[in-house]
Amino acid sequence: MKREIVIYRHYFKDFYSKQNAKVRKKIDFVLNILRHLDMIPEQYFKHLEGTSGLYEARIKLASNIFRIICFFDKGNLIILLNGFQKKTQKTPKNEIELAERLKKEYYESKKK
Repeated sequence: MKREIVIYRHYFKDFYSKQNAKVRKKIDFVLNILRHLDMIPEQYFKHLEGTSGLYEARIKLASNIFRIICFFDKGNLIILLNGFQKKTQKTPKNEIELAERLKKEYYESKKK
């Protein structure tokens, strides 16, 4: 395993549990790519421009597009924050703001 994946708080779990079995299977497939491949193809994982180190895991199933926002902590540890179905070209601002807030909370909680 190249990377460890950790879920922070409940947002990703809430998103994941609302998806049907096919979507969950595709999410699991992409997360396994993140865990095991040295070089992750951009179709599955990309830096979110204009953010402080946020990335999106990219899931496409038929005409549906889903995103999981995450970041790296201590090298090969990926922290999953939130997920959503993408319906527009740009990543929704409120999803990025939520992820930025959760990332900040994560680091603040580590200091305690």
